[in-house]
Amino acid sequence: MSSAMYERMRANPKFQELVSKRGRFAWTLAFVVLTMFYGFVMVVAFNPAALGQPVAEGSMLTVGVAVELFMFIFFWTLTALYVKRANSEFDALTQEIVKEAWKENK
Repeated sequence: MSSAMYERMRANPKFQELVSKRGRFAWTLAFVVLTMFYGFVMVVAFNPAALGQPVAEGSMLTVGVAVELFMFIFFWTLTALYVKRANSEFDALTQEIVKEAWKENK
């Protein structure tokens, strides 16, 4: 593809929409992940006894292990959510942008 074609794609309002939507979504997910991860690290640093408590009386499972398992599953779920949205909405917008650029190129 030529640089003129790339410029046409960048000038397309759909490209600006794609960049905006994908950026907002990625930053939102990043904020959620970093908040949870660093929040957990702060609890480990400043109140480790809270994480050492059993989930239920007589249970071998501690709050810390339960929270970590939840975070692990939650992060995988967020990744799946991003992949699903990227493969549907973001890829569809990308295909529209490329098709329009090819039409203009002819």
